[in-house]
Amino acid sequence: MRKMLLSICAMLMALEASAVQYYVAGNGTSGNPWCNGLSWGVKACPMTMDGTTGSITFDSVPAGTYQFKVTNGSTWYGAAKFRAACSNLYAYGTDNIIFSITQMQDISVSYDGTYICLTGTVGNDYPDSTQFAAVGVPSEYEGVMLQGFYWDSYSDKGYGRTKWIDLLKDTTAIGDNFDLVWFPPSGYGGGTGYYTKRYSLQDSDWGSRAKLVELLAALHRHETKVLADIVVNHRQASSGWCTFSSENFGSYGQFQLTSEHICSGDECFTDKTSDCKGSTGGAADTGDNDDGCRDLDHTSTYVQEYVKAYLDWMLNTIGYDGYRYDMVKGYLGMYVSMYNLSSQPYFSVAEYWDGTPANVKAYLESASYNTTAFDFPLKFKLNATIGKGTYSGLKNAGLRGIGLQKYAVTFIDNHDTFERSDNTSNEFIGYKKNLVANKAKVMQANAYLLMLPGTPCVFYPHWVTFRTEINSLIALRKAAGLHSESVVTDETASSSAYSATIQGHNGSVVLRMGSGRDTTTPVGYYLAVQGNDFEVYASSDIDFSPVNITAMPTVRADNTDNTEKQLINGRLYIRKNGNTYDATGRLMK
Repeated sequence: MRKMLLSICAMLMALEASAVQYYVAGNGTSGNPWCNGLSWGVKACPMTMDGTTGSITFDSVPAGTYQFKVTNGSTWYGAAKFRAACSNLYAYGTDNIIFSITQMQDISVSYDGTYICLTGTVGNDYPDSTQFAAVGVPSEYEGVMLQGFYWDSYSDKGYGRTKWIDLLKDTTAIGDNFDLVWFPPSGYGGGTGYYTKRYSLQDSDWGSRAKLVELLAALHRHETKVLADIVVNHRQASSGWCTFSSENFGSYGQFQLTSEHICSGDECFTDKTSDCKGSTGGAADTGDNDDGCRDLDHTSTYVQEYVKAYLDWMLNTIGYDGYRYDMVKGYLGMYVSMYNLSSQPYFSVAEYWDGTPANVKAYLESASYNTTAFDFPLKFKLNATIGKGTYSGLKNAGLRGIGLQKYAVTFIDNHDTFERSDNTSNEFIGYKKNLVANKAKVMQANAYLLMLPGTPCVFYPHWVTFRTEINSLIALRKAAGLHSESVVTDETASSSAYSATIQGHNGSVVLRMGSGRDTTTPVGYYLAVQGNDFEVYASSDIDFSPVNITAMPTVRADNTDNTEKQLINGRLYIRKNGNTYDATGRLMK
């Protein structure tokens, strides 16, 4: 009997010793009750266990953005375990669980081995779902965007110079085809402008503030709206590492940034060459660090008011209509939502550089859907399909594959991807290869872009090289009333062919591409646009004059030397001043 009791006791002790124990670990900071003020201490915050369920409450957690995981000391449980049904706080993330609160409250976390629940005594005090997509995202939008620059195009690098004075000469052609134009950062900073020194000084390598305002007014006369490139993740100091010039936004306020408005993890506080090493910084970064400039602390109410004033001033004083937000992985999406709700832009698009649709969706959720995002998943899919000479994988490609075509700004290339010299998959045709020599795949990709839903963004070098051809596709898109939320029926996506029917406000189109495509005209349709290895058919209720763009001449926008480029039977010829030359420059008889 005694042996049996000892055996039972030993068994109970072993069970007790092996009982699960959970902990919460997160981005605690000294003096803040969240995570007992400890930063990612693995066993710093033990949960109270009731069998296999753990729970813990942190009292009087102030407003802010927080991250955490649950752990048993060796295994970590994060966003994949979060369950909204048992929570009253909205959380997101693809790894850590991230949530934000705007007022002090008690925060409780529980985990039963299956789901993590997150509750607060106040709960979710953010805008309800009726406010989602209230700004910056037009419904069933028929507009087409032009990226009105490429890298360093303020000094012509082969596709025409795009200083303000140059674009002023082309506003009629731009206005006749595009509803939106995205401009580069126009603040003072030198070069392309992604390391701006002063937001309130709108004189840059692209031109003066006066010429910028004149250009905006000229485009507005054509009913074309313009997006400012907003770089508020990071700021370049005026001198040294963190000495900033004061900013004067007129009636919207004056601001002076200091080291306290820089994220505490910025390298300026630790680099031995920094003249502000050891200075007081702000809160921890809420996103990825940019080591080229000082990362702004968006948890700071002063920084928030600074950005709001800047955006209001850009819309109401300079004359922009909306924004392209640069490097939004550098700070939480809730701040883009905050800034858009404050300034009410006509259109907003965020650069969330990520090829996984679920990650882009998580970002859009974090921004309360008060912005669109560039469809990088589609860009990479185009690289892997049309860019490689195959059409497999084009069904439900990109953000439309998860029902987010309304929030997708689709594109083939941009200033970053086009200029990459490492020949990675970020490039559509390879580093600086001749666009004319790659006309077939470039035009097929543009046909896909301009016939499918989302808001298509045409790349400037593509437009100036194939202006007439791309304008024809834009004209068909508008005649059909294709829009950001158009319904697509994918029919074929194989190695040799892609076909789909797309419904617009005024009718439908059928897009077919590839050597294995069906070339018979569908019943009730007519051939509207024919190109290299593709056709677009329009339903009979669409008023459009058919066009063949297979061998049209290509003309540069800055064609001051009377030069034309032509592809004839796959060979490049150049006409200049009445003479014809081959690609080597040899005069043809």
